[in-house]
Amino acid sequence: MAFSGSAIFANATFVRPPTFYINGFYNIPHAKYYYVFLCFVYAVTVLGNSFIMGTIYLARSLHTAKYIAVFNLAVSDLCGSSALIPKLVEMFLFNNQYISYEACLTNMFFVLFFMTLQSLTLLVLAYDRVVAICFPLRYNAIVTKAAMTLIVGVAWIFSIAIIAILVAMITRLSFCRSTTVDSYFCDHGPLYILACNDKSISYVMAVTCFVVLACLPMILITVSYICIGIALLKISHGVERMKAMKTCTSHLILVSLFYFPFFSINILSLTSSIKANDRMINSALTQTIPPMLNPIIYTLKTEEVMQAIKILYKQAKVVILRGIALPSSHISISPWMKTEGEKRAF
Repeated sequence: MAFSGSAIFANATFVRPPTFYINGFYNIPHAKYYYVFLCFVYAVTVLGNSFIMGTIYLARSLHTAKYIAVFNLAVSDLCGSSALIPKLVEMFLFNNQYISYEACLTNMFFVLFFMTLQSLTLLVLAYDRVVAICFPLRYNAIVTKAAMTLIVGVAWIFSIAIIAILVAMITRLSFCRSTTVDSYFCDHGPLYILACNDKSISYVMAVTCFVVLACLPMILITVSYICIGIALLKISHGVERMKAMKTCTSHLILVSLFYFPFFSINILSLTSSIKANDRMINSALTQTIPPMLNPIIYTLKTEEVMQAIKILYKQAKVVILRGIALPSSHISISPWMKTEGEKRAF
């Protein structure tokens, strides 16, 4: 009888709240200016990534295996920012910090999924650079469009699977006390620590995801650049060495922007040497600034992209000039009004 009573009590204490309260940046001084800044960041992110995607789609010279990964990075940057920033701005504009249970889990899934995809895409780009510099003669045979499409597809499937499991673990948790999430979105860490039942599985999943999705890619990228460095030392001509190094600069900048702030914040959070508000602002910047800068870096630092943009600009200019000249020529001479001789001359 005592067992039955305890079972009933266990079921009764399992609470799935209808809503969560996202704390956001409301405890941070001058938060409204930060929201304005985020609006600017989002606008630049949308324009920049849309521009780079459009350029890759339209320029035939960029229809290569490498730019499948670059296109995928632009998609993940754009979608990741769209999953995060509009909700933040909505909370600020309408003073609505409540989010339903289902919407919270959805928000968590998409934000973490696209962050994971960004991390894995940077690893894919590192793989592309390793093959290009260490095995230049076999590059076209190894890094084909089909192979790159397969790799990117696996990255999508793996990201969806592991983040879906991470989010699914939240449904096992009971929230019988506070439902205030001390973050700017439905972040996994600040959410699962609110649970009042056993959250050890969620903790293990969080650590596993951190190691597999952040630490492991960073280690592999570091190893890849050690291999690239060794390969560059074997190149006798300084000009060729510099040319090979230039092909890596854009990717190195992207890696630095994405991983270094991310690891710095996490390490400082573990040592408790950073305030909660500072951690929140720095985390938000880490998630929003790289997607804004990535297309700018790839545009300015990559000669192939700059050349493609120049060609597309010239083609667009010609089309516009022809479009302006076309109506007048059509008004003066209509094909169906010409004689047979005039048609041949035309």
